[in-house]
Amino acid sequence: MTKNKYIKYCIVGVLAVAVVIGIYTNKHNSQVDVEYTKFLTLVNEKQIEEVQIGNEAKLRFKRIGDDTKYITDNPRTEGLKEKLLLHEIKVSENTGSNMYMLQYFSSMLLFVGLFVFIFKSAKKHGGGSMMSLSAKPVEADTLTQNFSSIAGNIEAKEQVQDVIDFIKEPDKYVKMGARMPKGIILYGPPGTGKTLMAKAIAKEADVAFFSVSGSDFVQLYVGVGAGRVREIFAEARKHKKAVIFIDEIDAIGKKRSHNAANSNDEKDQTLNALLTEMSGFKDDEGIIIIAATNRLDMLDDALLRPGRFDRHIEVGYPDINAREQIIKLYLNNKPVADDVNSTDLAKQTVYFTGAMIENLLNEAAISAARNNIAVITKQDVQVAFYTVIAGKEKKDRSSITHLDRKITAFHEAGHALVTKLVAPDNSVTKVTIIPSTKGAGGFSMNIPKDKMYLTKKEILNQIKICLAGRAAEEIVFGMDNVTTGASNDIEKASEYIKSYIMKYGMDEELGLINLGIIMGQDRVDNQMILEKCSGKIKELYEDTKKIINENHSILSNLAESLLEKETLEESEIASFFQ
Repeated sequence: MTKNKYIKYCIVGVLAVAVVIGIYTNKHNSQVDVEYTKFLTLVNEKQIEEVQIGNEAKLRFKRIGDDTKYITDNPRTEGLKEKLLLHEIKVSENTGSNMYMLQYFSSMLLFVGLFVFIFKSAKKHGGGSMMSLSAKPVEADTLTQNFSSIAGNIEAKEQVQDVIDFIKEPDKYVKMGARMPKGIILYGPPGTGKTLMAKAIAKEADVAFFSVSGSDFVQLYVGVGAGRVREIFAEARKHKKAVIFIDEIDAIGKKRSHNAANSNDEKDQTLNALLTEMSGFKDDEGIIIIAATNRLDMLDDALLRPGRFDRHIEVGYPDINAREQIIKLYLNNKPVADDVNSTDLAKQTVYFTGAMIENLLNEAAISAARNNIAVITKQDVQVAFYTVIAGKEKKDRSSITHLDRKITAFHEAGHALVTKLVAPDNSVTKVTIIPSTKGAGGFSMNIPKDKMYLTKKEILNQIKICLAGRAAEEIVFGMDNVTTGASNDIEKASEYIKSYIMKYGMDEELGLINLGIIMGQDRVDNQMILEKCSGKIKELYEDTKKIINENHSILSNLAESLLEKETLEESEIASFFQ
């Protein structure tokens, strides 16, 4: 008999005993209660056959010729037993201990059985106990990603080459008195390839790869997270050499609050356990910790100091050359038509991450397969662009009124017009008024040039571009008829102006300060910031309306062309400005 079957039989047996006892107890408790005075009358009239007496609150008795069980109050008097015997009544004493012991024993068995059953079920379905992380490594020979799988990020790959060499040959570096970095922080926007980079490091170093998320350590109960940290490090040490990857480390590694009321004991204990484990590494130990985050500035200083996460490597947006390499990498196993040019596609995908490019080309492949085409064409890529940026094109447009189409046309024409006039280096590759399933009435594809920095003028011009759609609506249809279509534009403009004033130190009056640093995030004068941002936005909005009014004829021509064709490509847009 297997262990699992034995446990099941035990549980079934316990439940059966409990059912029998329950039936017996229920039957035992089915008794008729009579008053004590009536009981005495029955005694005197010699109608009682047997009485059970004891220390309980009730007496049990049986009448002559009657199977019904009766109970009455127990007066606990000394002469009661003698009186009953004198009336020729059979008397038995019942302490109730056997019954109570049986009930107690059965209850304990039932409790233990249910506990074992629930525990086994939770372990089976949950993959382990609440305390256990069940961290299982991925061995190097099963990892498929290496550095050849990563296009771009040349600088990031160069910064980890010595770490890989250190893991392979630690003695070479120890002889020189060198210490391997205890940890590496990979930071950058989502989708830029931080997880892919960590896997590639493990593959290149030919070591086991442990992967966990910071949220795996965050638990309600104090001590669970710290226990899980110790568990994964203990597992890694069994392999002698390994890469431990902690994604979203900001879940446990945020700056700790100096205010006791805002502190979190569980997160603090988990972070302390992580710091302690990292400090316990030997110099020649071939274990490296790699963490990933989107917000390096949010991490606790104790994590980032030398001896903990020594290296901070940015995995940022790919530049045009990196994007072209990524595109070629993802097109490598796809049939592609001659009209799909990776160089042109790289120019159109400014601010696309590697994950976004992969998604774009995957959507293009799906479009080609859906249309039963043997290769991915330029048209498939264009359809994919629309899908990724705005959602699927809405097929049924019968409910869209002519006025709605006209408002959308002037809104998108406003964006295109102001972009061409204030940011001539940007490429306006497409403007459309075709609505999408995500609720967008249309969009303008405004592609900036690849640059390391944004100038003050460029930020202000970008805000004007954001405001241009709403400005065009007001100029053409009146202030009372502006629509909700500019909500996303206003959100972007608000982000720009907030950074312009609070972060970049570009406001003339406030000067070269970061308000969050100077005043503290919790003590920033929000009213002052609101007034500053609102005032600057109003000023830029008036400038935007002035630009549109001065070029009203171009705006109208663009809008009319959009109403006729629904979509304008880059060459068609450029023709209005010649």
